[in-house]
Parts: sequence; C-alpha cells; structure tokens
Amino acid sequence: MTDQSSHITPERIRAALEQAGRPVSRRQLSHLFDLDKAASDERLRPVLMDMVARGELVKNRRAAYGLPSQMDLVAGRINAHPDGFGFVIPDGDGDDLYLAPKQMRQVFNGDRVLAAVTAVDRRGRKEGAIVEVVERVHTQVAGRLLIESGVATVVPDDPRMTQEILVPSERVGEAKPGQVVVVRIDKPPTMKRGAVGEIIAVLGHADEPGIATDIAVYSHQLPWEFPEAVTREAEGFGAEVNPDTAGKRLDLRDLPMVTIDGADARDLDDAVFAEPRGDGFRVLVAIADVAEYVHPGRPLDDEAEKRGTSVYFPDRVIPMLPEALSNGLCSLNPKVDRLCLVCEMKVDGKGKVTSSRFHEAVMRSHARLTYDHVRRIMEAGDPDLTERFGHVLGNLQALFEVYRLFFRRRERRGALDFDSQQAYFEFDTDGRVANIRLQQRHDAHRLIEELMVAANVEAAKFVGRGKLPLLYRVHEPPPSDKLEGLEEFLRVNGIQVRWSETPDPQQFAAIQHKLSGQPNESLVNAQLLRSLSMAVYQPENKGHFGLALEHYAHFTSPIRRYPDLLLHRAIKHLCRNLKKRDFHYGHARMEELGRHCSWTERRAEDASRDVEERLKCQFMQRHVGDIFGGIISGVTSFGLFVEIDNLAVSGLVHVTALPNDYYHFDPVSSSMTGKRRGIRYRLADRVRVEVIAVNLEERKIDFRLFEQEDD
Repeated sequence: MTDQSSHITPERIRAALEQAGRPVSRRQLSHLFDLDKAASDERLRPVLMDMVARGELVKNRRAAYGLPSQMDLVAGRINAHPDGFGFVIPDGDGDDLYLAPKQMRQVFNGDRVLAAVTAVDRRGRKEGAIVEVVERVHTQVAGRLLIESGVATVVPDDPRMTQEILVPSERVGEAKPGQVVVVRIDKPPTMKRGAVGEIIAVLGHADEPGIATDIAVYSHQLPWEFPEAVTREAEGFGAEVNPDTAGKRLDLRDLPMVTIDGADARDLDDAVFAEPRGDGFRVLVAIADVAEYVHPGRPLDDEAEKRGTSVYFPDRVIPMLPEALSNGLCSLNPKVDRLCLVCEMKVDGKGKVTSSRFHEAVMRSHARLTYDHVRRIMEAGDPDLTERFGHVLGNLQALFEVYRLFFRRRERRGALDFDSQQAYFEFDTDGRVANIRLQQRHDAHRLIEELMVAANVEAAKFVGRGKLPLLYRVHEPPPSDKLEGLEEFLRVNGIQVRWSETPDPQQFAAIQHKLSGQPNESLVNAQLLRSLSMAVYQPENKGHFGLALEHYAHFTSPIRRYPDLLLHRAIKHLCRNLKKRDFHYGHARMEELGRHCSWTERRAEDASRDVEERLKCQFMQRHVGDIFGGIISGVTSFGLFVEIDNLAVSGLVHVTALPNDYYHFDPVSSSMTGKRRGIRYRLADRVRVEVIAVNLEERKIDFRLFEQEDD
C-alpha cells in the first residue's frame, strides 16, 4: 500500500467522487485508495458511515456513494412554522426549500434532512419533498400532558413542533393531566403516524418557579450534564497553572491588567491594558488560553463542539466547558496566574491600529472590575472605589482614551449602533420574578466592546495572512426582498435613499444619525434592524455589514464560544511556526463547523428568549387589570403589539380591542387607521394599555387600549 492510503479523510473522498462524476461503491473507492479489505474495513468504512450520517454523502440502493449536490438533493436543517409548513435551510448557498404540511409530518424543527426539489411556483420559489432524515435532533421533548377519552398525548411546548406525541397508557407513569412533562421519543414521526414516546420526568405546572428554564433545556435539546469522562478530564488539570508551561511564555504578570464584566459573571474571558506610547498607545487584549487545555479529539473538545456555546438564562448558565475550566483554571480571576493569548496592538492618535502581534503569555489580573465600578470611577469619581482601585487607575484612564479614539473611528466608518436595553430579572426567595429592570449600556460596556472588536479584527487578519482555515463572523448586506420593503417604508416616512442595488453601512448609519433624537427615531431604527441579515460563521470572508468591517472573526470568548476556540488553535499554530499542512482543520471541515456553530448559536438564543418570555408572563399574571404606558412596537392586520415602558414586556392589542371602528392596515407605513373616525396607530406611537389576560402556556399577553397618550 502507498503512503497516501494511510489517512482517509472526507476531503479525499469528496475529491475522488467529484473526479469520478458518478456514485462509486466502497470496493471501487478502496481500489482508488489502494486499500486491501482489512484496511478498507478499518479506515474507509467508518469515514463513509460518518459522512452518510452527516448528510455529506448519499448511499443509493446499489450500495454506491454519491454527493448530494450531484444528485440534485438539498442537504439542510428544518425550520418549522407554527402553522404547520416549514423550510429546508440549505447547508450551503441556495434558496430555502418550502415543505408543505404533509411533508412536515415526518420531521421536527431542527432535524437535518436531504430533500429533492419537486416544483417551482410562479415567483420562482422552490417546493420540495424529504428524501431522507439524516439527523433527528429531538430525542426528548417537554410539553403539556393531555388525557382525553383514555388517550394520552403530549403537546410540545415549542410552538414550532406542531405534532402531538402519543403516549401509551402504560407509559404515562405518575404524571397528571395539565402537568409539564418530559417525553422520550421512542418512535419518530412518519408520513403515516405521529411520534410515540414515554414520559420520563414530570417538571411540574407551568407557573412554578424555575420551570421556565427546565422546559427550555428539554425543548431545545440543550446538553446540560457533562459526561463523566469530560468532567474528569477538566478536573485533571488541577486548579493552578503549570509553572513549567508558564515559564516558557511571555510574562505579563507585572502589568496592571484588569477584567471588566457584569457583576454576576464568573467566566472571565478577557483582560485589558493600555499605556501611552509616543503619539498613540500600546494596547493589550489578553484572552483566556482555553486551547492549551482543550485539544481536538479529546472528550472535552467533543463535548465543547457539540454544545457550540454556553447558554445564559436569568437563573442559571449551561456552560460550554465544565466549571473546573470555565469558572476556574481558564477564567481570568484576580490575583492568580493564568495562561492567555495576547493581542498586542499599536494604536495611533487617530485610533487606527498600525500594527499588531500575538503572543502566548502568562498574566495575573490586578483587579476584577464591574461595568458599574468603572462607570462610578470614571464618570462620578467615586472616592471609595477610586481609592480601592487606585493601583489600576492609570490603566483605566488610558483605556478610556483609546476607547474614545476607537469610537470616533467607528462612527467615521459607518458602523451601525442599535443601543438596545437588556431585561434583568430579580427573583424573590421563592424563585419567582419579583421585578424586571432594564440594563442600559454605557461607556464602560462600549469600552470593552470596542477593544474586543479591535482584537477580533486583528485575529482575523493574522490567521488570514497565515492562510489557515478559520471561521469568519460574516454579516452580509440586507437581502433584496427586505431591502425593497425598507426603501418603500423610508419613502413613505419622508426619508430619501440614494443607494444602488445594495446599500453600504455608512448610508444606514447616516439615516440613524440624521434621525437621532427625532420623534420617529425608534420607528425607523426598528425597520432598519428588521431589514438586516443574520450573522453566521463561515470560512468564506464576506465582511461584517453591521460593524462596517472587511475582516472580522470571534477571538475574545473561547470559554463560551467554540468558533473562538478554533481561532485560538490557528493563532497558536502560527505563533509556534508549525507547518500549514499539519493544521488539524481543512476548508470543508470548517464549513461544517460553521454551519453547526451558527445553528447552536440560534438554538441558544431561541432558548434564552423562550425563558425570558415565560418569566415575563409569570410576572404579568400578577398585573392583570393594571394600566401601563408603552410604545407600539409592531403593527399587523390583526392588531398592535405594545411594549411596556421600562419592562421590555410586549403584548397584543387585538384589533377587536381597539375603539369601535373598521380599521385599514397599511403594511408599508406600518399603520392602522380607523375608517370612520380616522384614528391612526403606527409604530413608535405612545399609548396606554390595560392588561386583560395572560396565557402562560402560549406565552401570550393580551392588552386593551386604555387611552392614547399625547406625543
């Protein structure tokens, strides 16, 4: 056998199939790779089986392997709609494929499938049929138990899972009707019958404390328990940095570096330092060196890849890495040695990064600051905090000077700024929501954001120059269909646009700047935000529209994001001057990881949003009959969505709850107008509403228009 037969990779198999131009059997592939039967069984067969399981290959009825793209099949993930239909979101480029409700009977939201195009409608939209279910994501589902006429079913909590799950009577256990339960799927759905399962846990009733997060964990299939091998590997590194490893690195322990995070943060990824140098500054962004402990092919890495990201809930965190690393050995805690990767930047007097380099280093955080600490020190001159953190005050002052330079440069290049408020939940001793506060971003938050953006840019450029595969954080310009609606909306509101086929970020930013402080500012910002594409991870660099950057990747949060860990491995590979051919990842593998990480990110966001919506409903149950001021955040043909001031709680004023009249809905101006009285409601109008009903199971809040406030 030749040396080439020693390592069979998916890339080599894909290349062989592309060259063959037709499906090829395993025997034929073995011949191409010069493998005997034993080597074929040992080396080729497992790779083929894995590629088929991932949907990268199709095994036909003649036992030959082919590429889905050559068979006119679309590989992708199911995106289900609550109304029963759905779409296949392709793994690669291409339009979404519509699936009729009949096709959706056999899958759940998030499943991976191979589908064939069966028709194209008059508008060019493709309709398809599922050929094969490649991966079933849902092994367990949380939902409400119903028992009618002796037949038990579980209605999934996720509204995108429209099929009820049948539970045989002997598999109901001690669960009672109306309770939220976890059902294990024993038989997945098919075209002819629904899913069948067994109840394995009772979570309780929908309004119980803590249940919101429990439901989300099961509904979104979040891995929440670490396998024993993973925990054992993480704990095996101990609690302190190895002195021999630290001794071989750039020593930054004497620099007064600081961490700046939220008060409740425990996984501290980044530390920062700045000092004046000539007409500019020397800036260091130190990031936890997770890659020193988490290696490809090990249980820790397999689990981190599977999770993709940490998931943050108001009452708990499901980390990507075990606590021994995420809150311990990798976290840049104060007064202890930690291994890190450092981005060292030279910044000139105009905020431009003129050069940068990366180091494997050892550091010691000199202070654990919160955003509130920094604000009170830098804006209010708090005497107690200034004295307490006086040893890092010079660093803070230099950091703020760099931040102001970076921020002005950000404004000049036209980066967008949607300064959103985040809801913070306060719980009572019983675990129920006692209050909801909005956390406002201020300069301490923006300081860290600008420093992280700068380091992310330099990391992307560094690895790009080194010609190693990496996952860029790509945010493409608005798609044409959303752009058309936006242009029409802006014209109706008296805003002229002069972009050609695709706008640049500066034009969006100019609109934001022009309307800053105007009555319709939030109205237009909402429409701009809705027009944007979703950011994704992919190895092709297409820039970041929202940040107005040509090169951007995630480098600064390897404790909680897998793409950052991948980028760290590439940086360390280059810092050690290793050969490119010895890098663990190829382009095709990066494509696959990009799709997976984009999906786990969406999954985490959806789960967090579900929990917040349920907690808001639990809170508002105690306020039925109360009156609140708010702003119209959405207008539809069936009513107005209103967001209550200072709570970030939204509900619906159904058209039938408006003052008696016949209403005309105008989607272009996002308004609703009464035909008889001429009363007009539109986005950003201020109103007063009464809470009339809360549906906890459907996470819906109903309002009645109380009276309209003056603008």
